[in-house]
Amino acid sequence: MSTSTPSTANGNDSRQFKGDRSPCGPSRVLHVRKVPIEVSEAELISLGVPFGRVTNLLMLKGKNQAFIEMASEEAAITMVNYYTTATPHVRNQPVYIQYSNHRELKTDNLPNQGRAQAALQAVNAVHSGNMALGGSASGSDGALMPGQSPVLRIIVENLFYPVSLEVLHQIFSKFGTVLKIITFTKNNQFQALLQYADPMNAHHAKVVRTDPMNAHHAKVTLDGQNIYNACCTLRVEFSKLTSLNVKYNNDKSRDFTRLDLPSGDGQPTMDPAMTAAFGAPGIISSPYAGAAGFCPTIGFSQAGLSMHTMAGMGPLVSGRMTLHGMAPTAVHSVLLVSNLNPDSISPHELFILFGVYGDVHRVKILFNKKENALIQMADATQAQLAMSHLNGQRLHGKVIRVTISKHQTVQLPREGQEDQGLTKDFSGSPLHRFKKPGSKNFQNIFPPSATLHLSNIPPSITDDILKDLFSGNGYTVKAFKFFQKDRKMALIQLGSVEEAIQALIDLHNHDLGENHHLRVSFSKSTI
Repeated sequence: MSTSTPSTANGNDSRQFKGDRSPCGPSRVLHVRKVPIEVSEAELISLGVPFGRVTNLLMLKGKNQAFIEMASEEAAITMVNYYTTATPHVRNQPVYIQYSNHRELKTDNLPNQGRAQAALQAVNAVHSGNMALGGSASGSDGALMPGQSPVLRIIVENLFYPVSLEVLHQIFSKFGTVLKIITFTKNNQFQALLQYADPMNAHHAKVVRTDPMNAHHAKVTLDGQNIYNACCTLRVEFSKLTSLNVKYNNDKSRDFTRLDLPSGDGQPTMDPAMTAAFGAPGIISSPYAGAAGFCPTIGFSQAGLSMHTMAGMGPLVSGRMTLHGMAPTAVHSVLLVSNLNPDSISPHELFILFGVYGDVHRVKILFNKKENALIQMADATQAQLAMSHLNGQRLHGKVIRVTISKHQTVQLPREGQEDQGLTKDFSGSPLHRFKKPGSKNFQNIFPPSATLHLSNIPPSITDDILKDLFSGNGYTVKAFKFFQKDRKMALIQLGSVEEAIQALIDLHNHDLGENHHLRVSFSKSTI
């Protein structure tokens, strides 16, 4: 085995990598190419952390290259195998990892290694602390200790951008083979249950040694991390369930071991027994079923996923909704809304409701099928946001379904074409909430709830006037309070989420006099 100094080793590797190079055999030293010059030591170390302990690092910034030394050859093999199929991205740039033709890094006498050694010590100290329980997760007979279920319960807080099943799969696949995922909404929070390959399928000690990416590692590493910058915070805990029973493959639930499962048009994601055991009301059915000709994607390409695995190292996904390999729906900004009440719905109502989650440009209620409508949002992210929050909600007594449409725009009727006022262009409306870049409205997007946030209230308006306004329009007012520090704002709690949705539609922009129009949003708070 070669133990040459890094200067020699790196020179050899660098020269050989310039042309076509015959692959080296496995080595615990890995050669990383195309490294962006601004990348930190910690970011490079984080590439190796999910696979085992990183024992050394050498960065060659002038050559955009680096060397990572893992504690074992086994860990290096797992890492190379993984990144061969899922190209890692650092600072939004793809980097390439292969075995080095050297067996260890000797950096003791090299200059400028202080930062690398400090980063190694910091990361390994945190990693060792996180994994202290991991080494003793099983008893001597291989049985799992209490709480060490292969099923994780995931809650996404501060849901500023929609988080799909595909995004969760990409992130959590870093830690092992994901068998099943079920997503749902409970207590106005987006949640998921995710099952890894059962560690009891093989002797636990062997699993820990050869495949460090498991439910425990995912939990301690991802809990508290943000998926996107400053939002979509993961809360991860072990579930009381030991396995998941998935009945349908769609965008809300997926069994990756059963490609033959139906999409389950309009059916609940969980079977009744699991729903009862977990106590999860409000399961959202598949928006894909029968919609737009898109079948659910079963396998996901993971290229484009940039993930840092240690606390404080930044968001898990770089950029805003820039994942590659997503379902084709992600590029469209037109929504198909179905199961509307044709006797009650209007383009204006849909404009106000969907405008809570993005700027609605056009609405078309279908002429020959008035229970369906097309809604064109300002961009695909806003369309995804509206879909994730409004699919499965009740409007005029009916549970509406919201999916991504195959149409890229909503066509206005031709001159003289009979339309009955079913198509409206709202692109120039003054009621758009998100027209101003950096608007505070971006930070106050919440799922529909029975409590509404009221704002732009003039000084002369009392609580009785506002309560009478809502009750006079047929709504049950359960509670009301002004904000202590700002009486321009208040919270009002109605009888149900369905009531609150209708009240928002009816009373947003209501003229309160004194040149003040009431602004109504869903609140994350209760009274």
